Amino acid sequence: MQNLRIRTATPKDAAPILEIYTPAVELTPASFELTPPSVPEFAERIRSYSDTHEWLIAEDDGNILGYAYATPHRPREAYRFSVETSVYVSEHARQRGVGRKLYSELFNRLSSKDFHNAFAGITLPNDASLNLHKAAGFTSIGVFREVGYKLGKWHSVSWWQRSI
Repeated sequence: MQNLRIRTATPKDAAPILEIYTPAVELTPASFELTPPSVPEFAERIRSYSDTHEWLIAEDDGNILGYAYATPHRPREAYRFSVETSVYVSEHARQRGVGRKLYSELFNRLSSKDFHNAFAGITLPNDASLNLHKAAGFTSIGVFREVGYKLGKWHSVSWWQRSI
């Protein structure tokens, strides 16, 4: 990972990013989507969120290892300075600092756009994500208990916040 580079994602990155995201949808409760989006739908997500927020990828020698993005926290205008963030790292690149580097660059870019707070929801249990968010400066603000039903059982989501 000596050539790790963080760059803005484009809709052309949708297919390789979706390869990272699909197992999270199909095999884990990390995402509350029940079926993976199509490549065109994912490309539209990248396009729409990149216009006002940020969508970044980490790549090493042309291989996408992970991605992070920010979306509006809520649709009402008073929330316009708050974002919700997510980060996903491919299984073979975990525990190598990719998530931390993505979040660091994401927050630098969000700061320049005058965003004020970031929020992240983490489906429990997920020690790796909890540790990443702590390392990225997030603090726990509460748990939505048994808020999502997936893979035959109820899941709680821990919510985290950090200033940008």
